[in-house]
Amino acid sequence: MIEYPIKFRPILQDKIWGGSKLRDILQKDTNREHVGESWEISGVEGFISVVENGEAKGKNLRELIEEHKESLVGQKIYKEFGNNFPLLIKFIDAKTNLSVQLHPNDELARQRHNSSGKTEMWYIIQADKGSKLNIGFNKALDKREYLEYLEEGKITDLLNFEEVKKGDSLFIKTGTVHAIGGGILLAEIQQTSDITYRIYDWNRLDSEGNSRDLHTALALDAIDFEKKDDYWLEYEKRENRSSEITSCEYFTTNFLSIKDEVKKDYSSLDSFVVYMCINGKAVINLNGNSESLKKGQTLLLPALANKVEINANGAELLEIYIE
Repeated sequence: MIEYPIKFRPILQDKIWGGSKLRDILQKDTNREHVGESWEISGVEGFISVVENGEAKGKNLRELIEEHKESLVGQKIYKEFGNNFPLLIKFIDAKTNLSVQLHPNDELARQRHNSSGKTEMWYIIQADKGSKLNIGFNKALDKREYLEYLEEGKITDLLNFEEVKKGDSLFIKTGTVHAIGGGILLAEIQQTSDITYRIYDWNRLDSEGNSRDLHTALALDAIDFEKKDDYWLEYEKRENRSSEITSCEYFTTNFLSIKDEVKKDYSSLDSFVVYMCINGKAVINLNGNSESLKKGQTLLLPALANKVEINANGAELLEIYIE
């Protein structure tokens, strides 16, 4: 059994839209100039996280689950997912706009890609003044109207843009068109899936002068064409107490602000717990084992973890698990 807080080596992904905030704000160890994503905990094939601390150092996440099973992830989760980790945990830095995209639901993703869908949420860590992101359409429409706008190069006229600031949080259902805007640094919690349908890329060319592929046909049956405004997530900031940001069938995410000491009892929770540090620094104590956690770092508590003690002076964490 693993009885200590587990850290993984971040998997840094270069992106055409990436910048330097993962290095400059979250202190990621890189000199590269276009790092767009830091995959903090990943079970995605080809990008499986590797442990960087303790007795399991050097083992990857799938090996860890295979060895420790429900004691690591929880009985219900292990029964459903086996050796596959159900969530993908990221930090994302958009120096420029991401493509306008959407993700298929579970049914479509299974049929087409033998994958889960990709329901996700964002927590804004930092945003330059005036930064906006796209989420959904600004009016209800149908496939015919959508295709007309797309073919005429006017798709942006249909998009709903929202200005965001530090502390904002949004929930992105499958089928929702969306794009993180330039100047935004955020944490993303999502189902384990890397399936994205890109519908517009701002007429951008890569370093070799090529346009990136669009997925117009695939996206057509996956898009939610309704106008919705249910994406904003409201939550309280209460000192030394977990405040729910969102809870869905795929994950629960809480905001946890810590001053001095917080004791958590997870004995009734049949799940691993992930802490993402979004501000300050803390020390996590589990069964006599301590691990530091600072802004931009992430760790995983095994499901067998019951009583956890967190010591900090002004740290802010995202607390993530599956209910």
